[in-house]
Amino acid sequence: MLELIQGRYKTISIVGMAKNSGKTVALNHLIGEAMEEGVIIGITSIGRDGESLDIVTETEKPRIYVEEGTLIATATGMLPLGDANMEIIKVTEYRTPLGEIVICRVKDEGYVEIAGPQLLSEIKNVADMMISLGANFVIIDGALDRLSQAAPSISEATILSTGAVLSRDINKVIEETIHVVNTLSLPMVEDEEVRNIIRELIDNNEIATIDENNKVTNIPLKTALNGGHIIGDYLRDDSRYLVIPGSLVKKTIEDLTRTTRKYKNIDIVIRDGTKIFINSRDWLQFLNQGIKVKVLEPINLIGITLNPYAPAGYYFEPSEFLLKMKSYITKIPVMDLVLGGE
Repeated sequence: MLELIQGRYKTISIVGMAKNSGKTVALNHLIGEAMEEGVIIGITSIGRDGESLDIVTETEKPRIYVEEGTLIATATGMLPLGDANMEIIKVTEYRTPLGEIVICRVKDEGYVEIAGPQLLSEIKNVADMMISLGANFVIIDGALDRLSQAAPSISEATILSTGAVLSRDINKVIEETIHVVNTLSLPMVEDEEVRNIIRELIDNNEIATIDENNKVTNIPLKTALNGGHIIGDYLRDDSRYLVIPGSLVKKTIEDLTRTTRKYKNIDIVIRDGTKIFINSRDWLQFLNQGIKVKVLEPINLIGITLNPYAPAGYYFEPSEFLLKMKSYITKIPVMDLVLGGE
């Protein structure tokens, strides 16, 4: 996995499709590879990670093991919970309920628990701090069901962890994984002039249409969540883009498609694929209806890791799971890090 990152990216996010999807195994694997190659890395987390017992499911989970030289950005309240000897080398201005966020250098190897900053902007800043302190790259570990750290404004590349925990039905797991891969890999708007217009609208949190002459019509809504009908009334024959700065949800599209058929002539544009909150079946239905969605900032998904075991006690045959997933996802490396091989 290190070869997918080393020398290419400075910030990597590891995101899980659900708790116990194998995210910490992926993190430990990457830490191990980096240590073997003598690569200094930084690690932080959105939310807490590294505890031996899953607080939600009360099941055992792998701990995070780090070696000498690793940089860690975590809350001070986490420091006594690991057995790695760490030296605080920087105190940041960020605070969490678990204490101030500090950057530490590991003096003696051992286990750590990590709870990083709570805001994405703070995550980005502490990642930059660790790079300036000598990290070759920084791994941003995600929290339960949160894909937000995959946003390109936070990390340059993303590894997705998925697994049997999603469902007892292997086909359902593959279906859900393909859905997330597809939404994270949505195409971006290519026209640079239009991109600049869209960026300004999104940064200003403005819902708007853009016509074929790049004329902008603002739609007086604070959110699109319940505004599909109103948005539909603003679409014209010459509308080419509908810009939605926040989340894209099922109800917005349902209301839009019930209001007008002009939606078939436009691209809905969101900032990135993490803004989509629509399940796989509804998403496919909308695509079949002619809905087209593009992004301002594409996400760079560079790898997918599989965990064939679920804490509920059932599992998929690892080789079958790997081969089946790889038969559907062919453009991104798919790995079972325990089974080995890509």
